[in-house]
Amino acid sequence: MPPKQIVERKSELAKLEALDCGKPLDEAAWDMDDVAGCFEYYADLAEALDKKQKIPISLPMDTFKCHALKEPIGVVGLITPWNYPLLMAVWKVAPALAAGCTAILKPSELASVTCLELADICKEVGLPPGVLNILTGLGSEAGAPLASHPLIDKIAFTGSTETGRKIMTAAAQVVKPVSLELGGKSPIIVFEDVDLDKAAEWTNFGCFWTNGQICSATSRLLVHESISVEFLDKLVAWIKGMKISDPLEEGCRLGPVVSEGQYNKIKKFISTAETEGARVLCGGGRPEHLKKGFFIEPTIITNVDTSMQIWREEVFGPVLCVKTFRTEDEAVELANDTQYGLAAAVISNDRERCNRIAEEFQAGIVWVNCSQPCFCQAPWGGTKRSGFGRELGEWGLDNYLSVKQVTEYISNEPWGWYTSPSKL
Repeated sequence: MPPKQIVERKSELAKLEALDCGKPLDEAAWDMDDVAGCFEYYADLAEALDKKQKIPISLPMDTFKCHALKEPIGVVGLITPWNYPLLMAVWKVAPALAAGCTAILKPSELASVTCLELADICKEVGLPPGVLNILTGLGSEAGAPLASHPLIDKIAFTGSTETGRKIMTAAAQVVKPVSLELGGKSPIIVFEDVDLDKAAEWTNFGCFWTNGQICSATSRLLVHESISVEFLDKLVAWIKGMKISDPLEEGCRLGPVVSEGQYNKIKKFISTAETEGARVLCGGGRPEHLKKGFFIEPTIITNVDTSMQIWREEVFGPVLCVKTFRTEDEAVELANDTQYGLAAAVISNDRERCNRIAEEFQAGIVWVNCSQPCFCQAPWGGTKRSGFGRELGEWGLDNYLSVKQVTEYISNEPWGWYTSPSKL
């Protein structure tokens, strides 16, 4: 499969990605490394899969023997978002192909270019026609028919909770399995025993990476009240050193958001927060040096109440909301006060406390003393309204496999449940 071709075309693909969705070029280049790594990882798992077939299952009766077969689930529909156009596609394409499935990939209409390049690369490496198909178009016209089509055996979707609900409804009509990676409103808890600069960098990275447009963004900061003033000063100081520019400029750390629609949506979230009584500590507007493009400054919002929209709903932009806490129990309760359950982070030098909180978080992904690291070997997915099923790792391969039990009667004796006609 394509790792070599991805590596060879890395700079070209990264530039196309940055142009298409606005992410900084350095991030896009990092994504291309991950794309190649993901293909390599699943190529290895595909080879290992053959060795795992027909492994005997221990039974309580020695007159039977049993094994399980893992088989491709069939034709899969893969619907992917615009924030990591090629990487999110490959998170699905690589395991689907490794499992032996054929796939129809429907990328976001806002960023499809690199997925079309992937089709070109697959053709170049000799993938047979029809194994991977790229279907561009609007969700209602291209994605929805995949969800309801009786000949599509499985849907894997990454995107908003609202769209995920529609896909589940459509798939239910034909009893089709789905796996969903949906929205998030992830917390990051910062305790009073931390190195403030290290914690500030991780907090900013956790929310403002990928222009804040990331489902796992740790966009709810819970900071211990004893360090809150000093810590927020640190966050603002770090933000002032962040380069906001054309994503192709060297050293860019925050580019424009993906579209005018997204820009207006984020601005409305900020204005609603102010109307509800929250305070914009920094950011909230357009950077002064950028007169064109959908740029929004990294924004920190304080005086937040748990009933506010900014606390409860996913912004999908560079906006961090802040609350303080006194006790560990209060911090955990606030962290879990969300309909979502994708990710959660804790920053503290107390190892035992971190372990306790990791177990108490209601989330599919937990980060300790960091935010947003992602490795293709580890499971990725959420709980509650952040969806179900897991991508990446061996779990990602299982998404596209069906398990068949094969049991054989091996005794020479008759079963003996009924009286033999010869004995009547």
